[in-house]
Amino acid sequence: MNFLRPWEGTIYGIFRLLAGLLFMQHGLQKIFGLFGGPPDGVPALVIYLGGAIELVGGLLIALGWQTRIAAFIASGMMAVAYFMVHQPQGLFPILNKGEPAILYCWIFLLIAARGPGSLSVDGESA
Repeated sequence: MNFLRPWEGTIYGIFRLLAGLLFMQHGLQKIFGLFGGPPDGVPALVIYLGGAIELVGGLLIALGWQTRIAAFIASGMMAVAYFMVHQPQGLFPILNKGEPAILYCWIFLLIAARGPGSLSVDGESA
């Protein structure tokens, strides 16, 4: 018997909220210079386009509004980030520091597939 089954929707809603808020912090870091600002040597395109996707996408995912679209775009961005930035530095994610990019990519793909779920502005059930 799965004792967490009654809480499944709420747990997923909190998962989506936290994933969105954590992703949003990367956008705040890039665009507004919070949390130490962007790392040195980051191209302007990455700062402004990537930062906008992180900030707006993270907010939409956290709120659960237009979640599927926002999460799909965020997932694609993280796949591109992994293959453009991390993978050329080595085969294994533990060595090329690409673990967060891979995790975000798959987390957002799951959210895009499942939808906003409970605790969302859209109010769509997962």
